[in-house]
Amino acid sequence: MEEFKGLEKTLYVWSQSSNLESQVNQIKSCTGGTVKVENVDRLSLASYPSASFDLIVLENAQLTDAFDKLLHLLKPEGKLHLLSYVGSEESILQELKLSGFINSTISNSTVTCGKPCYETGSAVKLSFAKSANKAATIWKIDDDETAEDDLINEDDLLDEEDKKKPNPESLKVCGTTGKRKACKNCSCGLADELEAEKQKSPVETENAKSSCGNCYLGDAFRCSTCPYLGMPAFKPGEKVQLTANLLNPDI
Repeated sequence: MEEFKGLEKTLYVWSQSSNLESQVNQIKSCTGGTVKVENVDRLSLASYPSASFDLIVLENAQLTDAFDKLLHLLKPEGKLHLLSYVGSEESILQELKLSGFINSTISNSTVTCGKPCYETGSAVKLSFAKSANKAATIWKIDDDETAEDDLINEDDLLDEEDKKKPNPESLKVCGTTGKRKACKNCSCGLADELEAEKQKSPVETENAKSSCGNCYLGDAFRCSTCPYLGMPAFKPGEKVQLTANLLNPDI
């Protein structure tokens, strides 16, 4: 326990120690400070202010021990020393880490860890924080950062071909000619669509007298066997043409 030399205040927490007096005397000789002795069962009832001790020695640590309370009793950069513990190394180290302890080490079945150099809930003012009586600092770009050779000339982005006005005839597409007629050298697919429609044999149907009277309203109002399924809504009495593929079942 030579690493605890010079620590002024120590809390020794014991459970069933048979050599309590010798342990306390050993800690006193190593630290050179005062030692407060407390039973583990009465630790929760003891009234100690926060940051009261430089060192806490726990005789028999279990995972049910209140490590967070021990952290609260330690001063910043204080030490916690476990003389023995119950459970695996991995579980006890994880429990200490979750409680806020750092730099945990295990040697000869004893565990030593520390409290961070700050108190829980402490705050510090950031160096770049804006003060109430100081005007906001405006970010400025240095002149050497805006050198002319670093900028791109906008005129260089376009060449002479880009500046030519396009021929209106070249802008026409099949859908803007006003008629459903494919242009010469059609590339939008309308020519193929019109050619496919020519090969279909449209079948004219007589004005069907619907039993429900809702066929002309659209698919939302048609029966499951309605011959007008898939066709747009139409006016009553209007003649509707169905292509041959619509009259063939899918299966």
